[in-house]
Amino acid sequence: MRIEDEIKQPVFKDDFQKAYINLIFTAGWLEQQQRAFFKDYDLTLPQFNVLRILRGQHPKPATVNLLIERMLDKTSNASRIVDKLEAKQLVTRTVCPSNRRAVDIRITETGLQLLLRLDALLATQQIGLQHLTPEEAAQLSNLLDKIRD
Repeated sequence: MRIEDEIKQPVFKDDFQKAYINLIFTAGWLEQQQRAFFKDYDLTLPQFNVLRILRGQHPKPATVNLLIERMLDKTSNASRIVDKLEAKQLVTRTVCPSNRRAVDIRITETGLQLLLRLDALLATQQIGLQHLTPEEAAQLSNLLDKIRD
């Protein structure tokens, strides 16, 4: 559906305004779709993001600072997210043996298994992106990178 129809605004100042509004609207739409998907697994988007970061580090530990650096949503409270994931037994926290002030965070086997299940389901979902060709997906990614440059 066209952005004009979605937000009931037939005219925009120019193509830049239309693109900006479309980008913001689509980002929110994608987030809603993902939020609904992860709700069935008692996960939030930031929790899923932290689990993916920890899987990328596995078997090496991560620190809260490393998580903060790599998180998609920089406003998320990484410590609180780790608390919740630990309560769900998806991650562990231990004092770092070489630096007692640091805490090592690792994904558990349960966390790894959950991500495997989610990977398989997400591969079939591709929320919205299934309408793009591989070339269009690459072009979109390049355009988004260009916006942030």
